[in-house]
Amino acid sequence: MSHLPERKEKNCLNCEVPVQGRYCHVCGQENTATRQGVISLVKHFIFDIFHFDGKFFDTLKYLLFKPGFVPKEYMEGKRINYLDPIRMYLFTSALFFLIFFSINTPEDAINITGDKRLMTKVERFEYSSHLYKENAQHPDSVVQKQLKFLLDTSFRIGLSKEMNTVSDTSFIIKLKNVPYLMVVSKIQKGQDELNVGNDWFSTTIEKKWKAYRQKFADDDKAMLLDMANTFLHKFPYILFVSLPLFAFILKLLYTRRKHFYYNDHAVFTLYHYIFSLILLIFYFLLSEMHDWMKWGLLRFLAGIILLSGGIYLAFAIKRFYKQGWAKTLCKFLLLNVLGLFVLILIFILFLIVSLFQL
Repeated sequence: MSHLPERKEKNCLNCEVPVQGRYCHVCGQENTATRQGVISLVKHFIFDIFHFDGKFFDTLKYLLFKPGFVPKEYMEGKRINYLDPIRMYLFTSALFFLIFFSINTPEDAINITGDKRLMTKVERFEYSSHLYKENAQHPDSVVQKQLKFLLDTSFRIGLSKEMNTVSDTSFIIKLKNVPYLMVVSKIQKGQDELNVGNDWFSTTIEKKWKAYRQKFADDDKAMLLDMANTFLHKFPYILFVSLPLFAFILKLLYTRRKHFYYNDHAVFTLYHYIFSLILLIFYFLLSEMHDWMKWGLLRFLAGIILLSGGIYLAFAIKRFYKQGWAKTLCKFLLLNVLGLFVLILIFILFLIVSLFQL
């Protein structure tokens, strides 16, 4: 309700039918005054915000502490006190990914110590230029040997911070005043290629991968960071695609329960995803607090939160589908196995799509 004054005229401005009461019985539009002052607009906005918040927190209370209760109530038609599952999912997922992307960065997704890496093409060019000038002023056989390896693209140049024994193919050098052991190795035929087959699909992937590596000029760290960033931003799509498939698995598991339609399973899935996203929000926040405060209790609580997700799902299935514990636990295990299989397939699909988009 908008709390705006009701119109004296009893015709709906939207569909022109006579109105009995405050709302049109045909289209549902509220029969209120059309002209509003600034104060009325502000009051209407504030009311809508608090009305949404009120429903959200009421729904959240039951969703967190009574597994399966909210979807059960919703499917029984008791919906006025609960936030619509799609609206709540959109709000919760937006909040989750806002926190997720502010906490998790591509650097966190990969572990690059920097102790061993390839010398990039830019570094090879710059260091070769330095050695060329040095050799022109003071000819040296070791410098000439290094130049030979650096300028020959059939050799791979590795850099290591572990100073092992110097040999004919390893030299101690300095890049930007940082000491490295430069290790030279001959590139074997096909060593730098991605050999996955000879068909059109495999050949296309190989070409894409080769062009992608060349784009970063052998800078493995920059390449891995770009890959991690690309995949992290596909995570919302993976989650969204998995949702209807999860509901379909439930439909298969409860196919003999004829009074459950796909829509029922979809509503249950939406509320379960909402709960899981909220659980993950708490997990990420506790993990971040642990990294900051170094309290072991926070890490313990974060682990408990993750484990509670599985227990919650079992109780939610039990309440929503109203079967005994034996059948519930069997279907719970099947749901998790099939769900994991579907997630792996979606992951592979998005990985292939990502390779084509490189």
